[in-house]
Amino acid sequence: MIALILRDVRRGYAGGGATLVVAFFLLVTTLFPFAIGPDAALLARVGGGVIWAAALLAALLPVERLVAPDLESGVLDQLAVRGLAMSAVAAAKMMAHWLAFAPPLMLAALIAAGLLDLSAATLATVEIGLAIGTPGLAALAVTTGALVASSRGGSAVAGLVMLPLAVPLLIFGAGAIEGGAAAFKLLAAVSLLLVAGAPFVAGAAMRAGMD
Repeated sequence: MIALILRDVRRGYAGGGATLVVAFFLLVTTLFPFAIGPDAALLARVGGGVIWAAALLAALLPVERLVAPDLESGVLDQLAVRGLAMSAVAAAKMMAHWLAFAPPLMLAALIAAGLLDLSAATLATVEIGLAIGTPGLAALAVTTGALVASSRGGSAVAGLVMLPLAVPLLIFGAGAIEGGAAAFKLLAAVSLLLVAGAPFVAGAAMRAGMD
């Protein structure tokens, strides 16, 4: 399992995958000040929500590369022959995806906070929220990747599948900036629920795609 995680992490960083996620995240957060205007108070008020929305969209970028290549190349069949449960493979992919996109995203949030004129306290709250919520985003991304891996135009469908399911993370993540401990608890509960359930859903989808 460790070898599988390390393999997927290397694939996540190879070819500029992590760079693309960070660049997209910063692009989205940069466009908001241009659209809203130079009102520092307004930017500071909406900045946390902007970062969360950008993080959600950035997590969606590599979805089509999480499961589909292994399904098409027969890697999943080989893992199944070796006795690995697809739910365990999905859990490994979730961990690898989180390692590949969450740490760079949290570092990029430091730059985004400067662009959006966020205070140090707000930035710290956003970073804590991202640390709690990004495992849920990784779980959703792998599950979505497994669900659309065997379908034509999977990348186009992925957004329609993932974005509605990620709305609770977005609401509680952005709400934690002003909602305090109660919002953090709700965010942690949703993220934990997604992390616990996603391997079984994604594993079932991968088994169906192999048939």
